[in-house]
Amino acid sequence: MTPQPASPRPENILRNFVDGRFVEPDGKLFRDIDPATGRTVAQVHEADLPLVGRAVTSARRALAQGWSDTPVRERAALLRRAADRIEERFEEFVVAEVADTGKPITQARDLDVARAITNFRTFADVIAAAGQESFMTELGDGRRALNYAVRKPVGVVAVIVPWNLPLLLLTWKVAPALACGNAVVVKPSEETPATATLLAQVLAEVGLPRGVYNVVHGFGAGSAGEFLTTHPGIDAVTFTGSSATGSHVMRTVADRVRPVSFELGGKNAAVVFDDIDLDEALTGLTRSVFANTGQVCLCTERVYVQRTIFDDIAAGLVERAAQLKLGSPADESTTTGPLISQAHRRKVRHYFEVAEQAGAEVLTGGGIPELGGDLSGGSWIEPTLWTGLTNTDRPVREEIFGPAAALIPFDTEDEAVALANDTDYGLAAAVWTNDLRRGHRVAQQMRVGISWVNTWFTRELRSPFGGAGLSGIGREGGESSLHFYSEPTNVCVQL
Repeated sequence: MTPQPASPRPENILRNFVDGRFVEPDGKLFRDIDPATGRTVAQVHEADLPLVGRAVTSARRALAQGWSDTPVRERAALLRRAADRIEERFEEFVVAEVADTGKPITQARDLDVARAITNFRTFADVIAAAGQESFMTELGDGRRALNYAVRKPVGVVAVIVPWNLPLLLLTWKVAPALACGNAVVVKPSEETPATATLLAQVLAEVGLPRGVYNVVHGFGAGSAGEFLTTHPGIDAVTFTGSSATGSHVMRTVADRVRPVSFELGGKNAAVVFDDIDLDEALTGLTRSVFANTGQVCLCTERVYVQRTIFDDIAAGLVERAAQLKLGSPADESTTTGPLISQAHRRKVRHYFEVAEQAGAEVLTGGGIPELGGDLSGGSWIEPTLWTGLTNTDRPVREEIFGPAAALIPFDTEDEAVALANDTDYGLAAAVWTNDLRRGHRVAQQMRVGISWVNTWFTRELRSPFGGAGLSGIGREGGESSLHFYSEPTNVCVQL
């Protein structure tokens, strides 16, 4: 298993990246499938236990050889070079992201790759401007002590990212981890391995020392994910994905008392009051329900609408759903791609069946579209809206992670708040109202990590982001990320 310097995708094989080199495969390969067509776009080398161990060892070696002591200005400069290099290879990243996810090319360009560039630049700025508290303590008898903190990297961080926004969420974690002087071992989703591999090439090109960024491909249990999270050389784990997997990872690292940062599932609510601008609210709701085919942890799956405008909102959303265009990701007019896999489509369809069994009225969708041609083998599903469900029904309580939402009426503000907060999750909420005081009042009552008013998916990357309940632990973004990826040592000097 001798590592060779080479490109990440020779003959359509995606390889592991360890100690600054791509490793020639000598073990199991698995398929990387295009969700839009069902065709295999690459073979992927699955990392075994020894190779994951080598990746962790290389990361620890990089720290010992001085990466963690690299001056902040040099780390920030490297992050900026990485952003510049992704920008230079922009279309390569777009093509890789579209092939892995099936999402429309316009979204990959405007959101996924663009945001990856912004992530590196943002955390270069954050780390360059970050400071630490200091205190002068009066000890009596004229004596004083100066207390100040020194920021140190956590060490080797396991970075486990999902398939829905693979490059965006990868760089959201890797950029602050590197900014703080850590080394990382990345385990991308088995569904979307390409851009993490391509990023390895970019980081090597801009001068990141060997071993600081490693990529191991594979699955969860009995594969690279389990091998990585159980490795004693891992100092922290950052994970975005399902709540069930997050709970398992937490149990895995508990005995070694390793810090974790989890951004997990969501069952997000939108609350729509009758004083809104109808067109503005419909535009926002259409995005929040159907963006990325509903495969965003922040998407809205519960829409609570004041009864006086319930019929108008329902009719308007049905009309907007009919205007969505499912089609080839390469077509710039396509608005909606497939689900990530056939397995995930089976899960989403199961919830369609459960909803109908619970007495839901299907306003639109509920089935599988016939697209034909090259797209006939893809994991397509119809955008779907229901009425007739309540907060006691499974499709309203459990995360579906597809383009589906339940519309439920309410009468009073207090009722709306109670309905929105009646969930085990706590990631995001959106409040739609033209009453400024009500907007502030209701948004602050939402038990979530981020509460929008008259918008959705608007992000300030320096602000804290995360969830409550089953939606996660910890906060990322700006200095919140620095708090996770570094540890302060207080130095106390008697003067």
